[in-house]
Amino acid sequence: MKFAFIIFKYFPYGGAQRDMMRIAQACVDLGHTVDIYTMAWAGPSPQSGISVQLVSGRGLMNHHRYRSFIERVHARLPAGQYDLVVGFNRMAGLDVYFAADPCFAEATSSRGFLHRLSGRHRWFASCESAVFGQEAQCAILLLSEAEQATFQRWYQTPATRFHLLPPFLSPQRMQQGDRTELRSRLRNEFGFGEGDRVLLLIGSGFRTKGLDRAITGLASLPEALRRSVRLLAIGQDNPRPFIRLASALGLQEQVRVMGGRSDIPQLMQGADLLVHPARRELAGHVLLEAMACGLPVLTTDVCGYSPHIQAAGAGMVLMSPFHQAAFDAALLGMLESPAAQDWRARGHAYASRVMAENDGYVEARILESLANQRQTES
Repeated sequence: MKFAFIIFKYFPYGGAQRDMMRIAQACVDLGHTVDIYTMAWAGPSPQSGISVQLVSGRGLMNHHRYRSFIERVHARLPAGQYDLVVGFNRMAGLDVYFAADPCFAEATSSRGFLHRLSGRHRWFASCESAVFGQEAQCAILLLSEAEQATFQRWYQTPATRFHLLPPFLSPQRMQQGDRTELRSRLRNEFGFGEGDRVLLLIGSGFRTKGLDRAITGLASLPEALRRSVRLLAIGQDNPRPFIRLASALGLQEQVRVMGGRSDIPQLMQGADLLVHPARRELAGHVLLEAMACGLPVLTTDVCGYSPHIQAAGAGMVLMSPFHQAAFDAALLGMLESPAAQDWRARGHAYASRVMAENDGYVEARILESLANQRQTES
């Protein structure tokens, strides 16, 4: 079989991007070929059986460029060339959508009337409706059961079009190193003190992930503790607003904001706590990765995977609506708690069970099944 995958931009550290490459590689392993259509590609070339097709988009604003890109891609997809067209961003013309983003209608429902009249809002809303609308035929690969209810509340999407995916953890994420050595390596690399406590925040889109909330929480700690705590944020985003916030709070020496890195498991094993006070998060794969690495987690219940933290007993989950004071208190409580080793052990054991439920080929097998179903119906 031959599949077309469409994604606006590829970079190696994005969650949807990593899922896309894993699914593409799984498809190739099962004997299929994949063409990836994208506006930009950053990172190594993929394995044999996967080709990358760069297609530019024109326009002054992002949504103009995305619209142009989609039009140009579909012009290059004549009928019958592919068994399935799979999108990793919302757009019209898909056979399958991998739902890596939360519901746009829900996320923007509190915005003002004038905002909803903007061209940008109307275009993104139309893309979501093209995927989830009642009359659409697009199959949906979903990471969170709670998000299915949200989409159905807005679009009345038939339940038969959803395919709920079990969480996936790469075996490499489960490999444990010498934690003492990794703690020292992390602190030496970033110039932290040997006895410093390190908070880790990981994810592209720092405001969405709650980096400002984490910085404010660090500032709230009692002075004696605060002096020995460091916050390391890693992801693809503009760091300047957050560096300014840290400086305004007198934390310029304690907050580091870095670009994406490939050694996340090693950093997780060397840190003391993952802070993920996200404003919205369809799943939050980083929560599972932290458990796999034995890193306790402090997060919010808006993350689709936050119930796994609760089920494992691997940290704390803050209930909505978010209150900064509650986060501040939870951060202090976790830093002072003697339960860190229990959180680490329970999280790692739970992650081992999660990994056994998805060998990395679940999505590829669903695509096979959907393609076979289409062939049978035609």
